Amino acid sequence: MTPPFAENTRFTLFGLGCFWGSERTFWQQQEVVTTAVGYAGGLTADPDYRAVCTGETGHAEVVLVVFEGDDTALNRLFDVFWEAHDPTQGMRQNNDIGSQYRSVIYINSESERELAIASRDRYQASLDTAGFGPITTEIATGKNFFYAEDYHQQYLAKNPAGYCGSGGTGVAAR
Repeated sequence: MTPPFAENTRFTLFGLGCFWGSERTFWQQQEVVTTAVGYAGGLTADPDYRAVCTGETGHAEVVLVVFEGDDTALNRLFDVFWEAHDPTQGMRQNNDIGSQYRSVIYINSESERELAIASRDRYQASLDTAGFGPITTEIATGKNFFYAEDYHQQYLAKNPAGYCGSGGTGVAAR
């Protein structure tokens, strides 16, 4: 769950609501080597859960997804991301409300950012056809990741019946 990661791996940060269910969604994917939950995209260094929940730190709950593969694998993970939540809800996901639940993709290079934007645009076309509004997902590079507290890591593996407020739109990515 912590670096150094194998040389043949890459990582991306995905925020799609409560990080417990989001993490489970990604750890089930074939190309994923490991996942960890944490905070990114905010203004403060070394945030903790209590501070993030106030909305004052500006951080989103995110999943660090370490995976093997090329851009094809990354594009598949983008599809998983889009389908696993409703990226049109702004500062919320279903009953979870606040800036920490916003939709984000934090990647590591300009070429990855271009792939993320292209995947967003493809998914927006599918959402348009289904009658949804515009995607509000933030896509950016260069965001620091701060690991969440130990009790949050792999939470739904330890508590299979635990709360998971995530849910997609039912619209498939193409």
